[in-house]
Amino acid sequence: MEVLIDNAGLLAEAFGMTLRLLLVAGLLSLVWGTVLAAMRVGPVRVLSLAGGLYVTLFRNTPLLIILLLIFFGLPKLGITWGYFWPNVIALALYTSCFVCEALRSGVNSIPLGQAEASRSLGMTFGQSMREVIMPQAFRAVVPPVASVLIALTKNTSLVAIFGLPDLTARMKDLLTDHASALLWIFFGVALAYVLIVEVISVIATLLERRWRVA
Repeated sequence: MEVLIDNAGLLAEAFGMTLRLLLVAGLLSLVWGTVLAAMRVGPVRVLSLAGGLYVTLFRNTPLLIILLLIFFGLPKLGITWGYFWPNVIALALYTSCFVCEALRSGVNSIPLGQAEASRSLGMTFGQSMREVIMPQAFRAVVPPVASVLIALTKNTSLVAIFGLPDLTARMKDLLTDHASALLWIFFGVALAYVLIVEVISVIATLLERRWRVA
């Protein structure tokens, strides 16, 4: 266990990096996933088809391939954003597809009369989605969205391949230097991921109880 204590500072920095990735990529995924869901359920057929094509393309492409395309493709276009943002963009592009599908299922669960009533009051489609449909859809999809964020937490481990010093990257370094402490290193890093996942689960449970719809 001494290896964990001696490298506590290093592991704390790696834990912070993992949290930064999760928070930034998670926020971008929620925003872009909401936009995609609105496109898919909207009345404009071109936007609906574009949203469906995007989801089909990115959801069925392995995350590692997306990371490779973003990480090595952006420099080819003259865009150099270091190591953090390319990884965040790849994670957000991939995760937003699952956020979109969760929200779309939530929107489809709202009675059609809700949308018709809001339109009869003179609301535009955008106002109806923003003020009536989406708030109810978010309440209905707290558990699946939480599952998406939990999956994102585990997917952040892939950034270790692309130069970011997250928990998985530090675990690899420690295993190289302290192979005899393999079990303790695995246990310590796994516990850090479990802690993040449990926090997400607790927040989701609290939101679900508060927003529960009869």
